[in-house]
Amino acid sequence: MPTQPTIARIWRGRTRPDIADSYEAYIKAEGIPPLERTALGVQLFREDREQESWFTTISYWSDLESMTAFTKGEPTKVHHLARDPEFLIELPEFIQIHRILVDRQGLR
Repeated sequence: MPTQPTIARIWRGRTRPDIADSYEAYIKAEGIPPLERTALGVQLFREDREQESWFTTISYWSDLESMTAFTKGEPTKVHHLARDPEFLIELPEFIQIHRILVDRQGLR
């Protein structure tokens, strides 16, 4: 299996600021581990704004086929976590799929 990512799968969701810490703990416990076991890599970001907190998860895949195998079908379909309706302001309707054109990790 290739070890260089060519695909990034991006999910975004938002919560109220007063429950953002709880959602962060939940997504770290329930949403990130399956990606850690399957994807080449995963990142979780959080942006706190006055009225809402945004979460972005980016997972990295060697190709579209491996990502599609993980999602068991349509790669842009959102697979909500069990408690997402409780936490999220609205349930995201889609996932973004991006081809990686430049991948330079040599940070200084």
